[in-house]
Amino acid sequence: MPPSHLVTQRGPAGTRGATRFTTVHFLSSLQHFLFTALLLSVCAAAPQGLSDLHDGQQSSSNPCYDAIGEPKMCVPEFVNIAYGKEVVASSTCGTPPSRYCKSSINKEGKVVRNCFICDASHPKRRHPPSYLTDNNNSNNLTCWMSEPFIQYPKNVTLKLSLGKKYELTYILLQFCSARPDSMAIYKSMDFGKTWIPFQYYSSDCQGMYGKKPGVVITKANQQEALCSNVHSNINTPGGARVAFSTLENRPVDFDSSPVLWDWVTATDVMFVFNKLSTLGDLEEPNARESYYYSLSNLAVGGRCKCNGHASSCSKNAEGQTVCDCQHNTAGPSCDRCKPFHFDLPWSRATDYKAKECVELSTSSLHLPILPTYLSIYLSIYLSIYLSIYLSIYQ
Repeated sequence: MPPSHLVTQRGPAGTRGATRFTTVHFLSSLQHFLFTALLLSVCAAAPQGLSDLHDGQQSSSNPCYDAIGEPKMCVPEFVNIAYGKEVVASSTCGTPPSRYCKSSINKEGKVVRNCFICDASHPKRRHPPSYLTDNNNSNNLTCWMSEPFIQYPKNVTLKLSLGKKYELTYILLQFCSARPDSMAIYKSMDFGKTWIPFQYYSSDCQGMYGKKPGVVITKANQQEALCSNVHSNINTPGGARVAFSTLENRPVDFDSSPVLWDWVTATDVMFVFNKLSTLGDLEEPNARESYYYSLSNLAVGGRCKCNGHASSCSKNAEGQTVCDCQHNTAGPSCDRCKPFHFDLPWSRATDYKAKECVELSTSSLHLPILPTYLSIYLSIYLSIYLSIYLSIYQ
């Protein structure tokens, strides 16, 4: 006896025959469809296996995957980001040619000055800002120099554009002159549209910047710029350094702190020299020509910001520096999932988990689709059932 839902009402012989033919034709078509679905289900499983094999073969040469092809956190190499980049100075001596003097103290304690000419048109007398980021050779020292005696409340600025987001580890300034009495380091995360204080230096932190020296960093103030009063000694000869470590005295675990990820991120860096260090001899002849800002080297150490999803950066077709993204991520800093890989929300990779973007699946679309193996079993079962039915009632 056929299933009740397939029994037709009695009627004229022609009607019964047509109904029976239609039912059998429908079931035969359904049988062919199920066999086709079975083949497609089996074939659909094959490409994934081949893809996994391909990934495993590439993993040995890809730092973003381990030996068995599993994703892992990866980062670009550590570099001096400033090297070869343009520095924009608000003041540079030599246009027009001007005189500057170098001061020293002799054995009798008197100030001795030797004077020179700064001339931007003379190859041996010019002091352009490009000297800040060229090869720093101690045997052939080249120094950028501002115009003489630009004193507080006026200032001199240096701006360095990094070209993309980087995560900074340190900033190093090598001076040819005495270190400034007061200076500040700022960073931008939006290509110079806005500036955020990074670090202050002054003999009078409170009076110059409204900051108390020696502030302790806690979780509540992880992004607070500190002020140091130990870098402003006029008695330090030329060649003195200012070194700023972005995570110094910030004890929170970096890998688990989104606040610190933002703190070390920058697209641009700016140095503001607010006040010259002087010897209190400004009334003496040529004294003011002895005070200026001068540096031989500006270094910024860090990595291209790729959020743990790339091991290198390169230039794109537009000449912009971008991350070579892995883990199915995209964007200049691998800061989003690539199209059709939104099965899991994007996240920054850590030492503990790669947070790879996952290809969009039917389960994430909430479709009533069974797993592949259940689809195969169901197709086989229905096909056998319909074959038996058709053989009996056809």
